[in-house]
Amino acid sequence: MNHIALATMLVPFIGALLIAFLPKRYGPLICTGFAFLATLGMGSLAYLYWAGGKQDVTWVLYQFHQAQLFGFTFDRLSLLIGFAVVSLGLLVSIYSCGYMSPGNREHPQSGDNRYWAFLLVFIGAMAGLTLSSTILGQLLFFEITGGCSWGLIGYYQSEKSLKAALKALLVTHLASLGLYVAAAWLFAQTGTFALAAIAQLDPTSQLVVFGGILFAAWGKSAQLPMHVWLPDAMEAPTPVSAYLHAASMVKVGVYIFARAIFSAAGHVPHIIGVVGVIMAIITLVYGFWMYLPQKDMKRLLAYSTITQLAYIFLALSLSIFGSHMAFNAGVAYIFNHAYAKSLFFLVAGALSYSCGTRSLPKFKGMIRRLPLLGIGFCVAAMAVAGVPPFNGFFSKFPLFAAGFSLSANQLWLLPLLIVALLESVASFGWFLYWLGRTVPGEPSEAIAAASPVPVSMKLVLVVLIVMSLVSSVIAALWLQ
Repeated sequence: MNHIALATMLVPFIGALLIAFLPKRYGPLICTGFAFLATLGMGSLAYLYWAGGKQDVTWVLYQFHQAQLFGFTFDRLSLLIGFAVVSLGLLVSIYSCGYMSPGNREHPQSGDNRYWAFLLVFIGAMAGLTLSSTILGQLLFFEITGGCSWGLIGYYQSEKSLKAALKALLVTHLASLGLYVAAAWLFAQTGTFALAAIAQLDPTSQLVVFGGILFAAWGKSAQLPMHVWLPDAMEAPTPVSAYLHAASMVKVGVYIFARAIFSAAGHVPHIIGVVGVIMAIITLVYGFWMYLPQKDMKRLLAYSTITQLAYIFLALSLSIFGSHMAFNAGVAYIFNHAYAKSLFFLVAGALSYSCGTRSLPKFKGMIRRLPLLGIGFCVAAMAVAGVPPFNGFFSKFPLFAAGFSLSANQLWLLPLLIVALLESVASFGWFLYWLGRTVPGEPSEAIAAASPVPVSMKLVLVVLIVMSLVSSVIAALWLQ
């Protein structure tokens, strides 16, 4: 497993290096091929872990005296989320082969080498971050993902995209200061950077470390007050928005928070849970309020992502009060939402590719002219809203079940959970409103004039539609 993990992390970096030195026409092939190898590696790790009786293993890659600097952890958390972010990297690579082409009516151009190289580096960094057993390793890959996001958000080199890229880099780098503080404090108190050492800290030190990690998580996962970069980041190519801003980069924050809670083995200061719950409720209400007036499909999805990430923070924060169900709900939410929201973004990308616009009022009659996109829109909307039998329901239901169970002893949670429940219902109503306006009926002018969607994009949409139905089953079997 150790050698497979190292190869899984390094293969995308090697592919990116090859792309930098080879002609432009080889970029899509190399990116897709090396993303496939990384996915195969992560899948192999998951299989070996499952076949070995799901025994958690930590491998120290580099150690100086007693201080663990870098290493890998193989457990149900790292391998589930690791497989999601790497496999989605492969799907986005395949999708990009069709999207980044002169036939794109919104952005008619082929992908430059830097697009494919940055995408591969990002896949490698996400593999490294999810498998990392030390906070120093997390910090390294945290910063690499920030650099890649800067390059990919500003890919089109317009004034708006360059400003959005700089904003994302500055805000997420500011957030990383929390991780620097947490790493330094953990090392000062324990003499190691191993995440498992969090359980050895005294309550005051745990408060400092968790406070730093939560601050970093808020910035990376676009939570109040550091949410401002995500809506502007929609200037990126849509496959980038799907991968970075729905499936992987924004999941870095919730993942490092979940990893810290898991590593602390039940020794997390309750004040972190209180702050996490309150900020999650504030953020999800704000996110919902902000996506109501949006007409640009990608900006609506950006604010919806902010809200959905707040639900994950809510679940993880509730787990601090002793609910194993809430923790599993949060982890399953990361996994399920990655596939459902990626589907939503890639449907938006297919619409902009074929129609030349992302404006929701211009779409009508999708199911007649573009049936696959209409079905994808419906499935994604229902999954994100948490409607059974789609995967979002099997994340939200255990979250609320755990929350209301905890409220029997933590009465202050009850009104907050009711607010979250109302937001969930209102969100369903709003997505249903747009579904009714865009999917059925006679095709609008933009839909009627739509150009064909490439096969590679259609294939990815079909896979994501299936995953929006079955990913919850995978998560439930894996986490039990």
